[in-house]
Amino acid sequence: MPAQKRKSDAGEASSSKKSRTSRSSAKALIKTILAHPDTYPIPDDDDDIRQSLVELAQYARELEQDMQQGGAPKAMSADQLAVAVEKIRKAANSGIKKQMTWKPSCKAGTAKWCYDGVCADPAVFGTMLGLGGPPTWKMHKMPIDDFENRIGHLDASARYSHLYLKGQHVSIRWSDSGEFKYSGTYGA
Repeated sequence: MPAQKRKSDAGEASSSKKSRTSRSSAKALIKTILAHPDTYPIPDDDDDIRQSLVELAQYARELEQDMQQGGAPKAMSADQLAVAVEKIRKAANSGIKKQMTWKPSCKAGTAKWCYDGVCADPAVFGTMLGLGGPPTWKMHKMPIDDFENRIGHLDASARYSHLYLKGQHVSIRWSDSGEFKYSGTYGA
């Protein structure tokens, strides 16, 4: 017998959620004023004018608070920064290792790997790579030894040999949208 869903209580509204219609009169007032700024009828009653101004002021305050909450990222404490760096570092290390599988090009050390990731905060990305701040470049080439010191030792075992990063450097691409890409070569 299939499980039955519990019926919702339509009459009870959650008090923790903002009512989207609570500011509908203020929105309607703004639309009316902006649609006809020269001919908008101003009420004669002082109480009506006062009520309209109060609604507009409350709506403006609500919008300001929403912008502050969803605006620019707040500065992280040292502990929060370290946790964020560690999370991205572990994900990158694991993602790169998973790509290091045996291919015939591993014999020559020319097998390619590429890791794409997202880091919303440039300060976290810069700290992870030891830049001392957000990256100021779009593309950078980092020596493999420095890269492994930042991300962690990268090796994998395949068949009867071990695979390591090869080449002289790892290419790092960074975009202002928070997307980054690591790419390089590996082999036996």
